[in-house]
Amino acid sequence: MTTSFVLGQRHRASMTGEPYESGVVATDFPAAGFPLEFYRIAVFFVVFDVEAVFIYAWAVSLREAGWSGYVVMLFFVGVLLAALVYLWRLGSLDWRATSRRSRQG
Repeated sequence: MTTSFVLGQRHRASMTGEPYESGVVATDFPAAGFPLEFYRIAVFFVVFDVEAVFIYAWAVSLREAGWSGYVVMLFFVGVLLAALVYLWRLGSLDWRATSRRSRQG
């Protein structure tokens, strides 16, 4: 990288450092990022997506896993359901309550 930096061409044009999106010139950047609710949705998606992968892998190898694999999967699903109930009672799954709270305070 040092050799490329030393021997490479120098471009001083202002357009060189700008992103290129399908030939459309960027006119303005968004003033704010995504609201916090979208972060929560992304985290829930990742958690339940990983859960689905584990359950699918278990279902594929159910005959080889036997009863011990069945008990382990029951424990895994039980922990996930307990976490879901905890989040539900905490109010993390109530989308409208968070928007009301953010408007009030």
